[in-house]
Amino acid sequence: MPRWAIVALVLALALPSGAAKEEPLDQLLKRAQAARVQDQPPLYLEAAQRQLKAADEFYAAGKVDEARVALEDVVTYSDRATAAASKSGKKLKNTEIAVRKMAERLRDMKRTLAFEDQAPVQAAADHLEKMRTELLSRMFGSKD
Repeated sequence: MPRWAIVALVLALALPSGAAKEEPLDQLLKRAQAARVQDQPPLYLEAAQRQLKAADEFYAAGKVDEARVALEDVVTYSDRATAAASKSGKKLKNTEIAVRKMAERLRDMKRTLAFEDQAPVQAAADHLEKMRTELLSRMFGSKD
């Protein structure tokens, strides 16, 4: 088979996966609520990460009120992911890593904002750090 045919075949197979549209947030949340507890953390984390990206975009566009709503969603969905991971004992490590990365991104985001807009972002980052601590305690704490 000629090389160009192999390259064309590989590209044709790769395009549909990259061209797939992202699931709407409300559908993702419905799927997360309906999922088994051990399957919920990655779904809620995806929702939190989407809202974190949206909050960053809202702040960049000067839409502070919408950004604060998105920040509240980040905290809510991260809480749900942490609770599901703790309850099931599954996906603890992946949840901790994702929450840590979101907390870091929040701290980075805070540095770009006006002083009066920094407090809610710092509060969200602090809350995520608290969740991380709980997850780490669950992973490495005493087994008593």
